[in-house]
Amino acid sequence: MMQTIWAGIDSGKRAHHCVVIDHAGTVLLSQRVENDEAELLELIAAVTELAVDGEVCWATDLNAGGAALLIALLTAHGQRVLYIPGRIVHHAAATYRGDGKTDAK
Repeated sequence: MMQTIWAGIDSGKRAHHCVVIDHAGTVLLSQRVENDEAELLELIAAVTELAVDGEVCWATDLNAGGAALLIALLTAHGQRVLYIPGRIVHHAAATYRGDGKTDAK
């Protein structure tokens, strides 16, 4: 049975933070990447390699602006991308009280 892994992206203008988890919630990768085509392509390759025979579901908190290049590259590589509005990210971050900013969450 193929297992999906989830890649959450906290998008920014200059850089993004990506956290990848498996079906059990185990963190497989936590990495900051510059908003640069070469670095984003390396991230996409690393995450899809983690999926082995499964698939990746990507989620980002922006659907334009700083996330535009990331979204374009993910789409060009046939990746499934979800947009999670900031309000939902804010409420989810509340479950991680005391951890500061939400970047790595």
